Amino acid sequence: MRPVRYFIFFATLLAVTACSEQSLPEFGNSVPMSVPARQPAIGPRLAQGDGDTTILSWMEKSDETRMLRFSRYDDGSWSAPVNAVADEQMFVNWADLPAVTPIGPDTLLAHWLSYTADAPYAYQVLTARSADSGVSWGEPVSPHTDGTPTEHGFVSLYPDPRGTGLIWLDGRNTPDAGMTLRAALLSGDSGFTDKSELDDRVCDCCQTGVAVTSKGPVAVYRNRTDEEVRDIYVSRYLDGKWQPGTPIADDGWIISGCPVNGPAIAAAGDLLAVAWFTAANGKPIVKAAVSTNAGKSFSAPVEISSNSPLGHVGLAIIDERSYAVSWLEPDRSGTNAILLRSLTADGQIGGINTVGRTALSRAVPQMLRVGDKLVFAWTDEMNDLSKVASVKVPIIGFYD
Repeated sequence: MRPVRYFIFFATLLAVTACSEQSLPEFGNSVPMSVPARQPAIGPRLAQGDGDTTILSWMEKSDETRMLRFSRYDDGSWSAPVNAVADEQMFVNWADLPAVTPIGPDTLLAHWLSYTADAPYAYQVLTARSADSGVSWGEPVSPHTDGTPTEHGFVSLYPDPRGTGLIWLDGRNTPDAGMTLRAALLSGDSGFTDKSELDDRVCDCCQTGVAVTSKGPVAVYRNRTDEEVRDIYVSRYLDGKWQPGTPIADDGWIISGCPVNGPAIAAAGDLLAVAWFTAANGKPIVKAAVSTNAGKSFSAPVEISSNSPLGHVGLAIIDERSYAVSWLEPDRSGTNAILLRSLTADGQIGGINTVGRTALSRAVPQMLRVGDKLVFAWTDEMNDLSKVASVKVPIIGFYD
């Protein structure tokens, strides 16, 4: 009887292993995609709407004219560029990226930053809508009306049944009380409504993020305490209002200045994943945690990389039980590698893939799932001029 029991155990083990391997996607080699941007160009950002409409936007500067341009992902490549915004007062920055986002079949929403005073960090958030796929644009409108010559930026958008929601970092209370995190709703031609404050003290210049779960939107950001602990927090939108932020993990990163290194978030149904960078106790680490109940609670963090990563994470949901995290890390070639690995909600972790490289450490690589591929974009440098690079990476294995 012993051999029979052993055989049953071994067969069960094989079945479990097979399921595990199927549930952990792998990735093929990255395929370069030519971006129709002039040089110099910086700050690419990927955005997606209903029906997998995917847009890549970036900033260009020519003489005194600053432009926000965009291109559509069309049959596996980037289409001819379209000008969205030309603003001589546009604030151009490597970390705080504007975007053109599809919010309807023919409707686009552009957001960008524009100086309000002759000071390095006095700028506002502006938005403009196009109802004809970018041919024409309405007058710029700001979600905030405080009128202070302070920083406003790091915008994240999310779809709402009533329109389009925004969250942003708002410096109206600096330097006395610190940076705040605020939200508003853009509803058709009604302008901005439902303005609220999510958190009254957050890190000054880390990227924000929002993902929509089956239970509603969840925002993610880097908090700041009076003791200068700057860990990652989430806030859920429930019962018509944003709830007080709570930490995903107790990293305890004490840092007196902003690390300019925000979290990433993605969701599908009840599955919500968050990735982030921390250097608590002098040890740089990229981590991730998942929630299977739409952000009500999170798993213990999983370590993605502790090989001196630079952070600047990206995240994409692959299917109902797996996701992918990207990050930036120095490599032996003397450049910085854009790395990728897959994970499952139950803690399995895949191997590390190199997606691309950049000569810049101050870059925020973008990642978005488009069908059975992951699409990446980032800022690189060639001949002392900045350029926008992009690749697509096939997903191999199980996905919806």
